Amino acid sequence: MSDPKDRAPFIDIPGDLPGIRGLFAFKPETGTALSEFAQTLLRGSSPLTPGERETIAAYVSSRNQTYFCTQSHAATAAALVDGGRELIDAVIEDADSAAIDPKLRALLRIADKVRRSGLEVTSEDVENARAAGAKDEDIHDAVLVASAFCMFNRYVDGLATVAPRERATYEQIGGMLATAGYVAAGVPPESAASAGQGDQ
Repeated sequence: MSDPKDRAPFIDIPGDLPGIRGLFAFKPETGTALSEFAQTLLRGSSPLTPGERETIAAYVSSRNQTYFCTQSHAATAAALVDGGRELIDAVIEDADSAAIDPKLRALLRIADKVRRSGLEVTSEDVENARAAGAKDEDIHDAVLVASAFCMFNRYVDGLATVAPRERATYEQIGGMLATAGYVAAGVPPESAASAGQGDQ
């Protein structure tokens, strides 16, 4: 894998916005739809908490070696779970030894198989997740988050988007996503500013 800091974007990203935010600004019609999808996926109704779903997103992104998505969703997950960034970094390093709930560990194993190929998921994987307390909707939502982030990761890396190296940048992004969600975060800055002025 080429280091993201060594690649320039393949298309003209407005304002050099980082990661997927730049792609949303480049093509707002798809950006709006994807922002709404991410909001439903990661903040909508689910037996999995937003922190658990963000952890799956960060884990899958790390396994796909997508730096921007790994760092932004790790920071978001850290803002939403007990244990903070230390726990999320431990999950990314080795989910099998991280101090997480057995159900989440079993779902991460499924998510990692989905990342490689959905055909790798076995009935034994599903039964292990059930034995750890997962219900059908837990399993469904974990597979959907993993699948969606394979798409998001390839979208970001396939266009060589800007990937800042400073952790503080991702902490800012993560804080915004944890509190404001994805619809607000997906709006290009100039549009967000206009909307804010209209509310005053």
